[in-house]
Parts: sequence; C-alpha cells; structure tokens
Amino acid sequence: MTIEITLLGTGSPIPDPNRAGPATLVRAGGQQLLIDCGRGVLQRLAAAGGSANTVSALLLTHLHSDHIADLGDLLITRWVTTFGPDATPLPIIGPPGTAEVVEAMLRAFGYDIGYRMAHHDDLTGPPPVEVSEHTTGQVWDRDGVRITVGPTDHRPVAPTIGFRIEHTDADGTASVVLAGDTVPCDSLDELAAGAGALVHTVIRKDIVEALPQQRIREICDYHSSVAEAAATARRAGVGTLVLTHYIPAIAPGQEEQWRELAAAEFDGPIELGDDLHRVEVTARG
Repeated sequence: MTIEITLLGTGSPIPDPNRAGPATLVRAGGQQLLIDCGRGVLQRLAAAGGSANTVSALLLTHLHSDHIADLGDLLITRWVTTFGPDATPLPIIGPPGTAEVVEAMLRAFGYDIGYRMAHHDDLTGPPPVEVSEHTTGQVWDRDGVRITVGPTDHRPVAPTIGFRIEHTDADGTASVVLAGDTVPCDSLDELAAGAGALVHTVIRKDIVEALPQQRIREICDYHSSVAEAAATARRAGVGTLVLTHYIPAIAPGQEEQWRELAAAEFDGPIELGDDLHRVEVTARG
C-alpha cells in the first residue's frame, strides 16, 4: 500500500530546456494516473518507465493551455501504440468544458486520424476516449484506488478542480492531493485534510512582482506563493508538501531558498526538484 508520485513536468508556460510543462504521474494499486499533460509529457513519461498506452486515466485540473499542451499527442500516441483488439477507451476526467476540448482536439487531428485508418486495417475507429466532467465528489473507485474531486480557485479560470487519490489495502490507506493552479481556498483545505502528501503549484511572488511586464505580474492574482502553498499544507494537516510548476524556474543552487520559504509556514517534509523527482507516500499512522 504505497503511492508513488513522479513530477513529470515542473515547468511553466515559458519554454525551458530543462523542464517540461505541468504534469504529474501517480502510481497506485497497479494504476498509472496522469494529472495534466503539459509540453513534453510523453518524453518525461517514457523516462519514468511509462508510456501513453499504460496510462490508466488522464485527470485535468483545468483547461489552461500549459496544462493540456500535449493532449493531442497523448491521444494519438496511445491510439497508434495500442495493438490489442477492442482497445479500452482512455478515461479523461476534468472540469466542465473538458469534453468540448477533447472533441476539438480530435477534430484538429482529423486528417491524421483518417490517414492512419486508411493505412492500417486494424485501426477501425478514431482514438477511443471516455470523458467525464466534475467539480466535486468521488469520480473513480477501482481495485482499491479512489479519486475524489474538489473545487479550487484559479479565477477567472473557472471551474478548476483538484484531485485526491487514495489507495487502500489490508495495511491501510495512503493518500495524495494534487492542487493544480489555485489561490488558497477553503475547498482545497477540505480536499487535502489529513492527506499523506499535497502536490501544489507555486510561484515566487517576490520575484514576479518586481518584473516590468504587467501581464506577467498579473499571474500573482491567481496562483499561490510558496508560503501560501505551505500554509495550505499546514492548515490541512498533510504529511508532506511537494512543490511543482515553479515560476520562475528554480535556479541551480537556490533550492534551499525555496525550501526555507515553505518551511516558515509548514514544519513537515518539503519536497522539490527537477523533472522526474519521485516521492513515495505510505499510510499515515
């Protein structure tokens, strides 16, 4: 009874040669759950020992471009690398609007899909998907793994959601919450309450607010700072805080500076790192 978290992509909307776009892989109970699918996700997934056709479900926190940039690549690659008959549809769980985005993405790849179906007799239909839209409640219950959705606050992006993933067996229950982009809010505190780990996106508001471009400074309005994310972890009583989606990217040698900002608000373990950083979560006593 363990949950393994892999930070597939820890970057931001600004292309970074060392960081892929926002994406996290959660392995639990033999299932591989992909949370968001930012730029470069399939390369990072391959480096983590996974592939498009081993993803059990795609969970989308919201529909900002940096969090869905490689949705089309995931859909097409899964389709063409799944060779068994009657391929299982990819479950995609996200906020309202997700079905429209997935449908539009498949239309955008319509020519490609048509070419491949004309060339390969065993591809008899377009990529199979099973989309469901939620803002709250339990959305998944398979083989000891449960997923619950709760609203977050990333306005004017709305609705946005976070995910709580729990894995239960005879030894107990391990749990992780993935917040996505959000400012502090009561609903996230409730979703994260008592979780073994909280994966939270963060920005350095002290750095961003000093930049001359107003459009960049405005991102402070709807993201949590390092200290705010840590305060959320403290209020929710989580075991470990895992930071990701760093804005700006953490410069080499500055890791402890970021950790100290979080430690001023949260006295538990604090994890941060480059792409492919892994964290194991077990049941809390």
